[in-house]
Amino acid sequence: MESSKSKSAPVYTSTTYTPPPNPELDKPLTGKFNWDQKEALKKKLEDFTLGNPDVKKINILVAGQIGAGKSSFINSIDSAFQGRICCRALVNPSAGGRSFTENLKGFTIRSGKKSLPFVFKDTMGLEADQLAGSQIEDIISAVLGHVKDGYEFKEKRTIYFKDEHFNMNPTLSDQASCLVYVVAADTVQFTDDKLVVKLKCIRERISAEGIPQVVIMTKVDEACPLVKQDLRNIYTSKKIYEKMNLCSAKIGVPLTDIFPVKNYHEEIDTEDDIDFLLLKALEQIVQIAKMKWK
Repeated sequence: MESSKSKSAPVYTSTTYTPPPNPELDKPLTGKFNWDQKEALKKKLEDFTLGNPDVKKINILVAGQIGAGKSSFINSIDSAFQGRICCRALVNPSAGGRSFTENLKGFTIRSGKKSLPFVFKDTMGLEADQLAGSQIEDIISAVLGHVKDGYEFKEKRTIYFKDEHFNMNPTLSDQASCLVYVVAADTVQFTDDKLVVKLKCIRERISAEGIPQVVIMTKVDEACPLVKQDLRNIYTSKKIYEKMNLCSAKIGVPLTDIFPVKNYHEEIDTEDDIDFLLLKALEQIVQIAKMKWK
């Protein structure tokens, strides 16, 4: 016998489905990007000439926030040329929020046994606190060639002319041809205005001397799942584009001089796509630096 209570039919409501926003740009930032030209790019850098008899090498001073990957970037460039993971610039991922690099040290880039005319100068990391990390004046003095390799960065005072590592009369080959700021994409919010002030102060002083500056944006895979899935999405990722725009607005470096890369971190072998991005960034850096000496 059927129940006197009739079962009510389910009620369906009409809803409009809104698809999630597309995480990719309509077109890549760089236009056509040939990922298969790593060897040609490497050869181009190996054959690079300075074009000025008074300049023996291109010094590239590397500065930036603690933990952004300054030393790892130098090691990654080295690895791209050597075809194996290199760790000449010491890093310490468990440094506890303090800079592991304490002394100014230059690293000549080699390809096989050939020394290339590119020297990366590693510095102590910048911190927001005024007296913590490397000091603004030390970074500026190093860019201008007044600081010799081996100088120990000090948190509460800067180099002065009686210091054994002070270079009173720097030559063109002592000066930095380019200043590279290394910024981590996953922490590029710049919530601390004190760090921004430091970066802007350095930028203004160096710009007055005609020294070109670029930004290397690291840890792109940690900032964007799309890039983590496939590094080739780096120039179509809206998230990376937003990070680059924020970096440009905060520091004042043009978008065209911001280069997103992935450093070698956990890999045990080199990879072509990682190498290509690193070499492409270096190509842009040395071309910009070369213009200074023309």
